[in-house]
Amino acid sequence: MTKRILGIDPGLLHTGWAIIESAGSTRKYIASGVILPKKTGELAERLAIIFNGVTELCKKFEPDEASMEITFVNKNPQTTLILGHARAAAMVAISVQNIPVFEYEPNRIKKILTGGGHADKTAVDKMVRILLPGANPKTPDESDAIAIALAHANTTQLQRFIS
Repeated sequence: MTKRILGIDPGLLHTGWAIIESAGSTRKYIASGVILPKKTGELAERLAIIFNGVTELCKKFEPDEASMEITFVNKNPQTTLILGHARAAAMVAISVQNIPVFEYEPNRIKKILTGGGHADKTAVDKMVRILLPGANPKTPDESDAIAIALAHANTTQLQRFIS
């Protein structure tokens, strides 16, 4: 059974997204990109751009499932709160279309893809390009979104194998 997965790397300035297909142990790159709210826009306006962008992605690509990175508390609580808003805008856009959302810690995503939970962005990007030869992410946010979708595909396949 082929499953279409939407990966989201939420951010108020750059929200990375990716669509992959997963069938058994086969992964296929479909599309990816970045939603770019105006840097100078009001918070509500920027969140609406993220919400609308993710809504359009869901309508265009019709994913079966979505995966998203869990936000951890940063050194700056204000930054964490604002990132949480961006994450929520994307999550609600997906959820109102009855698409299940799965969440993963950043270290788990890195470990699934690279074998090490503390891999840097370069190592993650390299594995994305190896595992999905059709993918050519242009930004770290886009690469991270692909990694999030791949981690979900690999996790759900392992769960089916174990069950």
